[in-house]
Amino acid sequence: MRMLKKKVIRGCAVVTVVLGGAILLGQALAVAQPPNKAPITEDQVNAAQQAWCDAIVKIGKVYEEGGDYEAVASELINDLYDFDEGKVFFRPTLASGEHAFRSTKEGALSYFIGGNANFPNDNGFALYGWEKCDFDNNAAENGIQIHGDVAVTMGNVYLTNRKGEVVTVDKTFVFRRGSDGKLRLCAHKSALPNDPGK
Repeated sequence: MRMLKKKVIRGCAVVTVVLGGAILLGQALAVAQPPNKAPITEDQVNAAQQAWCDAIVKIGKVYEEGGDYEAVASELINDLYDFDEGKVFFRPTLASGEHAFRSTKEGALSYFIGGNANFPNDNGFALYGWEKCDFDNNAAENGIQIHGDVAVTMGNVYLTNRKGEVVTVDKTFVFRRGSDGKLRLCAHKSALPNDPGK
């Protein structure tokens, strides 16, 4: 006498066969896969870049208003850079010498707000009183490459000061999608444009 039972346990087919007093257990080899994540979109990349621009302006405004700009900057760095889950390569525009590259949150925070004895040349880039910050991705037709959970952008950031003067900075941003689905910078390289006349 032969009895056949079939049941499904967590996405794997399990077939139990009772045959002549012997129990044979056959289990499908397929392992349940997590649902596929939707690919990163250009809209998400642009939103992440705008969030970075907005953060630079916000830190400066909180500083000018006498608020806790250090706490705001720390929170924004957590939100924008991948220090918590990964590794970050950060080459700020005005950093130089032994502190040209910042691989820690401490170094990034110092660049944006200054006041850290370990980085004595930092004046606080976000404290310069920027009124506005915009960006574009003009290194190619759209300046954005998306590769799975990583997106690369190249173009310019335009920072406007209180006098209405615009400072243009070349930038390369690399975003990685974190475990919470949010895009954060895992690489950031910026520099002033080359001027052969200087």
